[in-house]
Amino acid sequence: MRYIQVTFCCIGPLLLSPPNPDSPASPPPLKPIERIQQNLLAVAERRVLNWLCARLPEWVKPDHLTSLGLVGALMVLTGYAASALHLGWLWLAIAGYCVHWFGDSLDGSLARFRDIERPRFGYFIDHSCDGLANFMIMAGLGLSPFVRFDVALFALTGYLLMSIHAFLSARVLGELKLSYIAAGPTELRVLLVAVTLSMFAIEPEPGWSPFDWLVGAAGAILLAIFVVQTIVTARRIATQGE
Repeated sequence: MRYIQVTFCCIGPLLLSPPNPDSPASPPPLKPIERIQQNLLAVAERRVLNWLCARLPEWVKPDHLTSLGLVGALMVLTGYAASALHLGWLWLAIAGYCVHWFGDSLDGSLARFRDIERPRFGYFIDHSCDGLANFMIMAGLGLSPFVRFDVALFALTGYLLMSIHAFLSARVLGELKLSYIAAGPTELRVLLVAVTLSMFAIEPEPGWSPFDWLVGAAGAILLAIFVVQTIVTARRIATQGE
């Protein structure tokens, strides 16, 4: 027992004392990242988000909203997969898109509104959850009777390539671009809800369905944008002398 007391007296202050900000082990401060959002619904969406942030209960935290976004993505996955049993399950997918928008759009907005941002933790967790949520949504679409799984994964690949480009640009340019050709995540959700509603009117077909062509075309467009934006960004960096 005496050995334990002596050990704690020696090591305890090191464990309980706050980290020294001047210590070499402390991470350097992050450079501010400029968020560029020029999608069609950006202005209207920002008004709605600010209105919601001002009215959310104090106990609601950004982490709760991030988790809620994952719940919404899981609802979309379940709704699409179960639509093979009954089309009524598509309503769960549509509701899931609404829940996903609420959680995914509000988590960072609420942190900025309350001035409680955690640049490193928030950036890492938010975008990690985004990747998982996007996988669940597109996997659900591929498990539905309307879209081939390989086509859904091709579209997911295009979206993830665009995400990689955005994260690389944030690192090398200090800019996080959230929209391209006047469309961002919110516009994509609106499009997917419209596609889901049309599934009630268009029956699944063997082979390539109209939904396969639509989702495949979306993936091809994202892939093309990735290639073009990579070239544009590389030239921009080169003109800066690197």
